Amino acid sequence: MTPSEFVRVFPAFRTSDSGIVRELLSSAMQRGAPAGAQIYHEGDSCSGIAFVLSGDIRVYKIGESGREITLYEIGPGETCILNASCILAGQSYPANAVTLSDVNMLLVSSDVFRRLVTEYETMRRFVFALLSERLAGVMALIEEVAFGRMDVRLNDYLLERSVNGRLDTTHQKIANDLGTSREVVSRLLKELERRGRVRLSRNTVDILFE
Repeated sequence: MTPSEFVRVFPAFRTSDSGIVRELLSSAMQRGAPAGAQIYHEGDSCSGIAFVLSGDIRVYKIGESGREITLYEIGPGETCILNASCILAGQSYPANAVTLSDVNMLLVSSDVFRRLVTEYETMRRFVFALLSERLAGVMALIEEVAFGRMDVRLNDYLLERSVNGRLDTTHQKIANDLGTSREVVSRLLKELERRGRVRLSRNTVDILFE
């Protein structure tokens, strides 16, 4: 990968000293992972960090009951802020991470990442900006889970995630993203279908409301 190709995916480095991009690329290994690959399990050590070039990764927690909740998703031009914080603090990974699609990424060792954060303000700004964004998202998630009505949250979710009035997903995936059980999601979707607001078929929800 050339520096210009990297900067196209990671525009946060566009105005930086070209030295950091050259160092990052010279020390990184380009790797791919298929959809459904487990990148991290909770408690894993963080020997490196991935800069995502293409594809998406889901970061999530699993409760004692086995229920999952999505903390955030990582896309092109991003890295995992939990991964970064674990490297900088010398701690283990506190969640789980799995690929949602085929992913192409640059892997940077923890030693190199710590050095780049120490030596380059651009890397520090990139990490802190991502930290701020993720923290705001997780705070909003906590507020929704603690105070939001699930039917309202489901409506908002369907409108936000659908494309041209259609959402290709499973009831379990919706439940994971909303932090509830598949049974609750299925019941609410059946009620929406009864009221003529959605049409359900296998792994597809057609949205009939706005």
